Amino acid sequence: MQNRLSILLILVLLLVAGCSNKETEKTEAEDQKTIQTEETSEKDIEKQPAEMEEVEEVNEEVIVGPPLPTTLEELEQLPSGYTKYIDRLSDEGKKLTNELTKNLPDISGNPTTEELDRYYEAILSVFQQDYVGPGDLLEKMKFQSIGNPEIEDSRYQFKENLNVMVILDASGSMANIEGSETRMDAAKKAITEFVKGLPEDANVGLRIYGHKGSGKNEDKALSCSSSELVYPLSTYNAANFEQSLSKATPAGWTPIGLALKEAQNDLASFKGDTNTNIVYLVSDGISTCDDDPVGTAKSLYDSDITPLINVIGFNVDQEGQKQLKDIARATEGTYQNVSDAQGLQEQLNEASKVAEKWEQWKTSQEGWLGFYRVDNSLDIFGYHAGEYKKRVDEGQAVGFTLTYLYQHEDKMSAESHDYLKKKNTEYHNWIEEQYGILRDDLKAMNEADYNEAVKQLEEKYLNNTSSTP
Repeated sequence: MQNRLSILLILVLLLVAGCSNKETEKTEAEDQKTIQTEETSEKDIEKQPAEMEEVEEVNEEVIVGPPLPTTLEELEQLPSGYTKYIDRLSDEGKKLTNELTKNLPDISGNPTTEELDRYYEAILSVFQQDYVGPGDLLEKMKFQSIGNPEIEDSRYQFKENLNVMVILDASGSMANIEGSETRMDAAKKAITEFVKGLPEDANVGLRIYGHKGSGKNEDKALSCSSSELVYPLSTYNAANFEQSLSKATPAGWTPIGLALKEAQNDLASFKGDTNTNIVYLVSDGISTCDDDPVGTAKSLYDSDITPLINVIGFNVDQEGQKQLKDIARATEGTYQNVSDAQGLQEQLNEASKVAEKWEQWKTSQEGWLGFYRVDNSLDIFGYHAGEYKKRVDEGQAVGFTLTYLYQHEDKMSAESHDYLKKKNTEYHNWIEEQYGILRDDLKAMNEADYNEAVKQLEEKYLNNTSSTP
């Protein structure tokens, strides 16, 4: 009996120990599961941006292009798309073409004429060129004609001093590669070449923005408050300017409004009655901070500094182009989107030409009217040639892509392809016709009084008179 009790006691003890071990194992398993869950959550958080981007790519909406323009003014307002050459016979070119067109509407069945028209608007928006129409041309004419004694607006008259302020984007996206170099490196190269060519007694200033913090949300406040005058307005000194420019390292967000506001403080002592003030804003995107860049630019423009404000976009997307164009329009300035250092250099060269004229004006003020008329004739020729090339490049890009999608990707029927090709030809013939009319008008206006020429241009082309393609 005693032996039986002993055995029973041992069995009970073993059972309790077993339950205890199982409970311990269960607790450890749950703890390990908790640890794994926490680790997984941390990994998920780390991977979240990439996963969100992937989801966004999957859920991208079908491309919807704007209606075809009916005037040159409407044409110039369209945001540009992909404008570089594509070798569609190469594997890389085919891959890029497929990527650019993957979200076009589906017309593989039997689309209606209306559906084909919407498709054409969509594919055109993908390869839209950045045309310069009458509105932009008018502002370019004004800028290129600074110093012309016929201009009534004192803002466009040369003063004793010339000051050029460059406001450079140093946000994180300026580290993106364009060709063989970063956007920032390309910008630095173009800006350096520009300031080196300014007259010795002209002043140059450099303000950067978005160069602190990072693109993370926790750094937004720091980055959106970062704007620094790294080279105060003064004559050009190569060593000092290079050292100042080296501070522009791509980092954070894009506080355009702040940079413009502080630029007004930089120029406060350079009143417009004795100073010709030129401001160049260089940015590769929309303002990402809680500011009002358009309103701030207008405040700077309306101040007694009376600056001429020009905006250069560096491979800007369509949303960014709209905001930067709004800044230019609010200040009666020019806007141009560029894709590389050469394009940026060409735009800055316009200010170089003005600086050369200012230097000549200081030396001798005789013979200016004849000089400007000859100069404007050359500008008209160059302008028309530039817009003609854009028309050809755009028409070919759309036409070649249509044929590629038809022959290699089976995205449309022969009937759809023929309709779209015909529409493409007719549309670009219309553009050529409109620019031909504008060219002839500009030639005639070049012989007229400057103010009368501007008035004619505004009355004929800026009243939204339709000439439907």
